Amino acid sequence: MTVLEQGTITIHTENIFPIIKKSLYTDHEVFLRELVSNAVDAIAKLKMVSRSGEYSGDIGEPEITITVDKDNKTLSVTDNGIGMTADEVKKYINQVAFSSAEEFVEKYKANSDQSIIGHFGLGFYSSFMVARQVEIDTLSYQDGAQAVHWTCDGSPVFQLEDSGRIQRGTTITLTLMDEETEYLETSRIRQLIKTYCDFMPVPIKLDGETINRQKAPWRESPNNLTSEDYLELYRYLYPFQEEPLLWVHLNTDYPFIVNGILYFPKLKPDVDVTQGNIKLFCNQVFVSDHCEDIIPKFLMPLRGVIDSTDIPLNISRSALQTNRTVRKIADYVAKKVADRLKELYRDNRKEYIRCWQDIGTFVKFGSLNDDKFKKQVEDILIYRTTYTPETPNTEEKAVEVQVQTEEGDVWQEVASQTPENTDEKGRYYTTLSEYLERNKQRHENRVFYCTDEATQATYIQLHTSQGLEVLFLDSFIDSHFISFLEREHTDVKFSRVDAELDENLIDKDNNSEIVDPKTNKTRSEEIKDLFTAALNKPKLTIRTESLKSENTPPAMVLLPEFMRRLQDMTALIQQQKAEFPEEHILLINTAHPLIQNLVNLSQGAIIQEGGESPSAELAKMICHHVYDLALIAQKGFDGEGMKDFVERSNQVLTRLTSN
Repeated sequence: MTVLEQGTITIHTENIFPIIKKSLYTDHEVFLRELVSNAVDAIAKLKMVSRSGEYSGDIGEPEITITVDKDNKTLSVTDNGIGMTADEVKKYINQVAFSSAEEFVEKYKANSDQSIIGHFGLGFYSSFMVARQVEIDTLSYQDGAQAVHWTCDGSPVFQLEDSGRIQRGTTITLTLMDEETEYLETSRIRQLIKTYCDFMPVPIKLDGETINRQKAPWRESPNNLTSEDYLELYRYLYPFQEEPLLWVHLNTDYPFIVNGILYFPKLKPDVDVTQGNIKLFCNQVFVSDHCEDIIPKFLMPLRGVIDSTDIPLNISRSALQTNRTVRKIADYVAKKVADRLKELYRDNRKEYIRCWQDIGTFVKFGSLNDDKFKKQVEDILIYRTTYTPETPNTEEKAVEVQVQTEEGDVWQEVASQTPENTDEKGRYYTTLSEYLERNKQRHENRVFYCTDEATQATYIQLHTSQGLEVLFLDSFIDSHFISFLEREHTDVKFSRVDAELDENLIDKDNNSEIVDPKTNKTRSEEIKDLFTAALNKPKLTIRTESLKSENTPPAMVLLPEFMRRLQDMTALIQQQKAEFPEEHILLINTAHPLIQNLVNLSQGAIIQEGGESPSAELAKMICHHVYDLALIAQKGFDGEGMKDFVERSNQVLTRLTSN
């Protein structure tokens, strides 16, 4: 074998190899990703020169073969790609990479704590993180080329000589260090190929078996993919998860290259919206499980793949966040997501509503954090509402719709279609503009909303009984979103159903009561005095109103909007649970029979030695009970309050049964 050259690699830093071994990559395992990526590139280059007419030979079936030799502690990666001449080995292996390495180390030595990804022309040298010796055996595609063999033991000294290789392509052979022999296990190699190289477009073989999938659906045209293709990829990437709600296919090559598929998953209550789940690829090579610095924050809970060669992987995270191309890519992704949602809203309203409980969180969070996205989706923000559209006269029998089957002799009924804006339970959804327009005459620019359908059921019923429409703003993000809506619609006032009562709910005629000639007080004033004395709570505001609805309780607790929000904000800032505000309103419904009976009971005539009649004492206990029930509807009890309520309830029941 003829030694063509023996010399020293062109570098200025004698300790470059130790630096590479420690600083090039955080995980040593990525050496295999880099070697296989180089092999794929070599095959792609051969195809290019063949198409251009520079090579007329048979390129054959492209493949990459991985070979493990436990006895000799070697791992080899072989491709049948373009190969290299001696001059190319000198140029690409001995000089370019190492000068780049020196620049890289100089540039990033101050940020050694950061995870650095390759693409500096240094991928090949990641081999030295795990190998004590690296060999290259290669034969160029060029006619009459001489095969060459390059050897380096991890020092700046290399040896380049002729080789007897007769097959076009390149073999990289690593003699592994003793502490890196895990890479001699075929199970470990399979795992690394599945992680990093599964979607590379060339068959990767181990022990005669192809071990990678090769097809990357995100690089296909959307027209070539079925719904099952998208679902199959999702199941493969995220096993044991619920099916996604919908997906967005990214595909652009100008002004940057981005391919990908993003999925909207079903959101769990404990989802961490700051934790990214999108997998980052570069040319179908897996790079990272996290895209936090590449996509908008509000899209973090999305899942799927983003594949781009225009994302600069060779810079620090802080620089990545301010990179102009990355910002443009983030804007593109957000726009594509918005376009997909608008398309679904326009073409399949039923499906959009079905998904809204989950995708609504994305849309609202995006609106809060991204002005461009907000403008794109502002017309498709929807809210569940108590409104129900007018239905045909119920006395008229609905027309049955039937269709004839293909056989022509059997007629089948077709279920009547529910209104387009309803979900599977028949609940109606509306936009804010539709709500405001619908209620313009009754309460212009005022929105009634609830945050907890169960605990605020009484208040909702009171509003709906008088024809007042209520929106359900009951997701965890809505407490922030209401403030956002108020900033966007400065002329609109948002009132929670338990904050205050609209004049439409109050029977004003019933308030003009006869004054009691004995005390010169109205019945309402007497009721207020009775509760004030019985409860003895200076910070409690007691109001008396005659409510129109027949099904309203004898009393309700109201929490003024401003005070409640201020308390919630204070609790949030102090990272504490919001306490029930001590200052609140007890609204006594003077139209309720219990309240009317209570006044009569309190005026019982028989007075005992203590100065209070038994009936007046019972009335006082019932005042407490009425207040307690109103608090329960608002979840207004702490542990001590619940204990007192149980004791008072037992006392009231005992007294009533004794009578």
